Amino acid sequence: MKKACILLEDGFYQEGLSLGADSETIGEVVFNTSMSGYQEILTDASYKGQIVCMTYPLIGNYGVNPQDVESSRVRVDGFIIKERSRIVSSWRAEKSLEEYLKQNNIVGIDSVDTRAITKRIRAKGSMKGLISAVDFDTGSLKEKLERFPSIVGRDLVKEVVCRESYLWEEATQEEEPKEKPTGTVAVIDCGIKFSILRNLKNYFEKIIVLPAEASLDKILELNPQGILFSNGPGDPEPVSYAIELGRKVIERLRNKELKAAVMGICLGHQILGLALGGKTYKLKFGHHGGNHPVKDLKTGKIDITSQNHNFCLDIQTLPRDLEVTHINLYDKTPEGMCHKNLPLFSVQFHPEAGPGPFDARYIFGNFKKMADSLS
Repeated sequence: MKKACILLEDGFYQEGLSLGADSETIGEVVFNTSMSGYQEILTDASYKGQIVCMTYPLIGNYGVNPQDVESSRVRVDGFIIKERSRIVSSWRAEKSLEEYLKQNNIVGIDSVDTRAITKRIRAKGSMKGLISAVDFDTGSLKEKLERFPSIVGRDLVKEVVCRESYLWEEATQEEEPKEKPTGTVAVIDCGIKFSILRNLKNYFEKIIVLPAEASLDKILELNPQGILFSNGPGDPEPVSYAIELGRKVIERLRNKELKAAVMGICLGHQILGLALGGKTYKLKFGHHGGNHPVKDLKTGKIDITSQNHNFCLDIQTLPRDLEVTHINLYDKTPEGMCHKNLPLFSVQFHPEAGPGPFDARYIFGNFKKMADSLS
């Protein structure tokens, strides 16, 4: 096995074994606390620009298959694990994790101290990092890291969105729809996960996915019952075209020129918050994993949720006609909001999971109920 190394922005350096492409990569290093679901994590477009460190020590034991993907290709910029599984044991597996990373030209490293990396990020915050299987000169690596731009202020959405609109047909396989799906939902793609589309298909007859730069006229041509702003990567503030689209949608709702329910998930939640006049800030080390407790402030119910974001809406900047509906019980940050007068709400967590618990899937049912109430 070939040697590889990792260098963090604060000077942390460690050597391990190359996992995937024998090359080099730079990105923001974050840790994910999920015990499984590595394929969904690898293909989640929200991780564009980031190197993911898995806290669970053994990764790859059930291999890789064509079903457990959240986008058309691997999206992470690098992958860090403690130990690769030497065996692949699943009837669904078609290849190993290592083969998958190599085929997708993704640089990874294993046999490193992921606990030490995670503790550094928790103490000092997310930071840039570099994985290399070709250069082991710490001076050279440090220069590359210093030249690499921060994730703050970069528009990463444009690197992951669809270029043309398309119709989504597949529903979830875990449960049958309780009622026949009806109506159309327009999905604004900022880095959409397939699991979100599958869940929407349980409630809506037509799921039309449009690029984040789509015009409002294009959306209105679909006569949608619902409009959803999707998850996506990085800093929301540079995604000005999606924010402006959100403003136009909200203006039509206020003027009663549009009868549609509007929902945001993760980055879509932040985009709607910015469109309504709020501000965002960068969290110290973000929320990444499948075990985040979120409290519904209306019911008192606590859901264990899947999360993946590094930025957050600032509660103090939200206008008075917005109500915070959910909070994260780890750090009390806002996890959901609704408009007091308009058919609009959003959540910071991922109700579709993929990977993670299904506690919050009811959110899609709430979206459909809101849409139906406007008919």
